[in-house]
Amino acid sequence: MTAKPSVSELGIDLAAQAWQRSGRGDGAIEVAFTSASWVLMRVTGDPEQRVLVFDRHEWECFLDGARNGEFDDAADDAADDAAGDAAEAPLSSS
Repeated sequence: MTAKPSVSELGIDLAAQAWQRSGRGDGAIEVAFTSASWVLMRVTGDPEQRVLVFDRHEWECFLDGARNGEFDDAADDAADDAAGDAAEAPLSSS
């Protein structure tokens, strides 16, 4: 099995990509489609500036799973965790 190449191994200039953003602010997901058939994904505000690399087949499988609800439980768990964190946060006094 061959390891997937990193962005630096592919020689991709991240600044030259047309990033599509899912939302605003830190934590938004950004995706870029390269001319060499790679799909790049990153999270805004990530201090380590990590970039995930997918080939087109992996990306299509991910989209198919999202369309078919494969990640719904994970999204529900994240929403429940966020709601719990908000309920536990102390109120600030003004």
